[in-house]
Amino acid sequence: MTASSSGGTQVKNSDVAWDSFDSIAYVDHNYRDLQAEDEEILHIVRDHFADHFRTQGVGPIHGIDVGAGANLYPALSMLPWCDGITLLERSASNVAYLRAQLHSYSRNWDQFWDVLTGNETYGSFAADPRQRFREVVRVEQGNIFDLDRFAGRWSVGTMFFVAESMTSSCDEFALGVERFMCALAPGAPFVAAFMEHSKGYRAGEQFFPACDVGEDEVRESIEPFADEFKVQRLKYEAAVREGYSGMILSYGWRGGMTAE
Repeated sequence: MTASSSGGTQVKNSDVAWDSFDSIAYVDHNYRDLQAEDEEILHIVRDHFADHFRTQGVGPIHGIDVGAGANLYPALSMLPWCDGITLLERSASNVAYLRAQLHSYSRNWDQFWDVLTGNETYGSFAADPRQRFREVVRVEQGNIFDLDRFAGRWSVGTMFFVAESMTSSCDEFALGVERFMCALAPGAPFVAAFMEHSKGYRAGEQFFPACDVGEDEVRESIEPFADEFKVQRLKYEAAVREGYSGMILSYGWRGGMTAE
């Protein structure tokens, strides 16, 4: 740990015992029931991806969810479009949870899929989502900061509540966003979600750090890597837990040039 510019203790990503993340408690608190914030996010994500892929030619599409944690709905949002989906996750406990979901994911995730099918393009998806999930999703244990080895590899990507929720360092937050964006191919659609002004959070008994970011910081971190994108604060106020002021969603397309 190092001292922050404000005089407090700065918790870096490498300081945290990620393997102790309580996946079951986290899912039970956040995803047992569909919350209004997630429903709002799902509406935006499904329309963004459906509008993009409706006009695209055929060809192999590979997606990635960076820092998947114990959250399946970003992968579900990519399911109709992808020949392969990588769930990249650092925590061993979260990796174990994700791998346990591959064969037949838990019924609580059906309510998230139901929201996606409210878009006619998702609604016309003929395959059984569990079977499709089993066929195309793979779980990979890895660190977001190592994604620089895979520049431009993925055709679509998501990153939900990761860059600001893995460190209290502003530099690491910005680097996390950069690694995510640079892992996407030019023109790839993306969606990234952020907790606004988070003070940290708990999964079970363990406390995890967060970086205090708002719309300006999100926009500044994404702008060098996107040709076209939006930054949108969700209409619902902080309700999922204490210690944050709202949620921010950014979505658009990866730019054709890498920032210097």
